[in-house]
Amino acid sequence: MQSYEILTFFICLAALFSFINHRFIKWPPTIGIMALSLASALLVLVGARVFPGSDKWFTGIVTSIDFHALMMNGMLGLLLFAGSVNIDARSLRKERLPIITLATVGVLISTSLLGCLLYVVFILFHINVELIYCLLFAALLSPTDPIAVLAILKKAGLSKSLELKIAGESLFNDGVAVVVFLTILEVATKGVDNLSFASVTVQFLRETGGGLLYGLLLGVAGYYTIRSVNKYEVEVLLSMALVMGGYLLAGRLHISGPLAMVAAGIVVGNMGKNAHVPGISKRYLNKYWELIDEMLNAILFMLVGFEMLVIKSNITVIAIGLVCIVLVVFVRWASVAVPVTFLRLRMTFERHAIVILTWGGLRGALSIALALSLPADMHRDLFVTITYVVVVFSVLVQGLSIGKLYSRLTYHARAAAKAAE
Repeated sequence: MQSYEILTFFICLAALFSFINHRFIKWPPTIGIMALSLASALLVLVGARVFPGSDKWFTGIVTSIDFHALMMNGMLGLLLFAGSVNIDARSLRKERLPIITLATVGVLISTSLLGCLLYVVFILFHINVELIYCLLFAALLSPTDPIAVLAILKKAGLSKSLELKIAGESLFNDGVAVVVFLTILEVATKGVDNLSFASVTVQFLRETGGGLLYGLLLGVAGYYTIRSVNKYEVEVLLSMALVMGGYLLAGRLHISGPLAMVAAGIVVGNMGKNAHVPGISKRYLNKYWELIDEMLNAILFMLVGFEMLVIKSNITVIAIGLVCIVLVVFVRWASVAVPVTFLRLRMTFERHAIVILTWGGLRGALSIALALSLPADMHRDLFVTITYVVVVFSVLVQGLSIGKLYSRLTYHARAAAKAAE
C-alpha cells in the first residue's frame, strides 16, 4: 500500500473507534480508542489461528509504519506544544518548584532505582542483561503520560493545583527523560571508559538548558510574528511552522526538541492572552491546537494498540512484564514521595498528592517509541515487549481507575473531617 492509502486507512479506523467509544463505551477518548485497537488486534490474532495467514495483510500494514520515527520526529513536538499552549504561566510559576523537582529529581530517582531493581529481576529470571542496559531501559520507562486521564481528573473535581502539577510534570519530564535516555544510550554505545563524567554532564546540561532557552526565544519570535498578522488563517499556519520547523532545527542543533516545544508553547499561549492579539485569533489558535491534540492522540493510541501484532513475546517475557508493572508503580511512588516529603518542609501539598501523582503517572507511547529506537543488540525485542505490557496496564487499569481513586480518597477525607467536628 502507498503511504497515502495507509494514512487514510488508519484515520478512518481512528474515526470509527472514536465514534464507537463516544456513542457506546463512553470512556476517555484515548483510552477507549486504545482498548478498541487492542481488541481488534486480538481478533486478528485469533483469526490467524483459525485461518492461517489471514493476519498477514493487517500485520504488514502495521509493520510498514516506523512507530519510533512517527512519534519522535512527527507527533511528539506537536503534542507537547498543543499540551503546553493552554498552560497558564502565572499558575505554573506558583507550582514551578514541585514541577521542576518532579521532572528532574524524580526522573533521576526513577531511572537509577528502577534500573537496579530490573538488574536483579533479570538475574532471577536467568537473563543476562548488563546494568547499563537496565538503566537505559529504566530511562525509557521513566517519562509519564497522564494526558489520557486529565479529563477523568477534571470530572472528579481535582484541585487546580494538583491538576497543574500532573500536567506540568508530564510535559517537562518527557523532555528530561528523553535527554537522560539519550545520554545513557551514548554511554552504552561508546563505553564508560571512553566518556568522562564531565563530558556527560555538559551534554546533559546543553540538551536541557539549550532546549529551554531555544524554546523561549522561539516562542517570543513566534508570538511577535503572529501578532503582526491580523488574519487567523495565516496565524494558524505560522504556529504550525513554528512547531514543525523549530522542532526539526532543535534536532540539528543537538538540543532537546521536546523541552523546546514545551517552552515555546507556554510562551506563545500566554503572550497570546495579550490585548494586542485579536479575540478571534486567540479562539482559532486555541481550537486548532485542541483539535490537533485530540486527533494525534486518537491516532497515536490506536497505533499503540495495534503494535500488539508485531511485538515478539513468550511466557517468560510476559511474566517479567507483570513483575515490572509492580516495580514501575513502586518506583513511581518512591520518585514522588521523596521529593514531595522534602518539599512539604517549605510548601503545602494536597492531602493525597503522593497517591494521586503516583497512580496518575501513566506510561504511554513515548516509552514504546524509545524502546523501538534501540539497536537489536541492546535487548530491543525484550525491552519492547516488557514496555508494551507496562504501557497497556498503565493506560487501561490506572487510566480508568484514577478518577474513582481520587473520588474515594476525597470522600473519606470529607467524612473524616465531619466526624472530627
